[in-house]
Amino acid sequence: MNTANRLLGVLSLFTVEKPEWTVEDAAKEIGVSISTAYRYFRDLCKVGLLDPFPGGKYILGPAVIENDRKIRLTDPLIRVGRPVMQRLVARSGSVGVALLCRIYRNCVMCVHQEARNLPENSVGYERGRPMPMFRGASSKVIFANLPSRTARWFFDKYAEEIAAAGLGSDWETIKVNLRQIRKAGLHITRGEVDSGLVGIAAPVFGPDRIVIGSIAMTIPESEATPQFIANISALVQAAAREIDAGLQLMSSGEIAHDADHPAIYHELPSPENAGIAGVPKGS
Repeated sequence: MNTANRLLGVLSLFTVEKPEWTVEDAAKEIGVSISTAYRYFRDLCKVGLLDPFPGGKYILGPAVIENDRKIRLTDPLIRVGRPVMQRLVARSGSVGVALLCRIYRNCVMCVHQEARNLPENSVGYERGRPMPMFRGASSKVIFANLPSRTARWFFDKYAEEIAAAGLGSDWETIKVNLRQIRKAGLHITRGEVDSGLVGIAAPVFGPDRIVIGSIAMTIPESEATPQFIANISALVQAAAREIDAGLQLMSSGEIAHDADHPAIYHELPSPENAGIAGVPKGS
């Protein structure tokens, strides 16, 4: 393992469950000498990724927050998706939370949320929290659109988790279920992540037409009548295609990466234009 991987390995030690580490404990965990671990900690402190803490411990440093801000301001998926999500929330009557998720390692991570009033930790898919590839609408709709070889790799590695998620216990059954999700163009789950919430998600594709994430709305079960779910489903699918188009324009250079998001994308359909009824208009 090279030095860069070792440094990344040090950073990955810092979790919500264990946010503080001593050099000695870290050295033992990643399998290096204490003197080498000290060098890693020193280098990470110099760039602000770690910070000393009383008692000979270290915590994540302010450079993590700086980089988080950079991502929120510059990531193409967030830049394109944010205004789309804001319109989605308004069109849905502001009764739920819009989630923008992307593939992260072997998981799915929410990178942005929008809501009329967004309380902290309002949904389990909170921003920055890795979630399983097979749990909830946001994840399953991504899994269903992965290349077949990639999906098969997940099956070989996570067969029990996939079965527990209700997608099947054998590869042939799983393929059928994933094909049905792909054909539908969206996926709906009830209470898989948060009790009392319904998730409605559609895949988001990059310029190369490879799935990179998903956009979803979570709505209270109390609002989830069949008609309302159908209405929100149409809006979520339209939002996904709008993000696809925006990413394509950005990739082709028609939108500058450092420019404000221009109003040149197709607007989300109004309830009237989309041929759907019963969606209250947002202000």
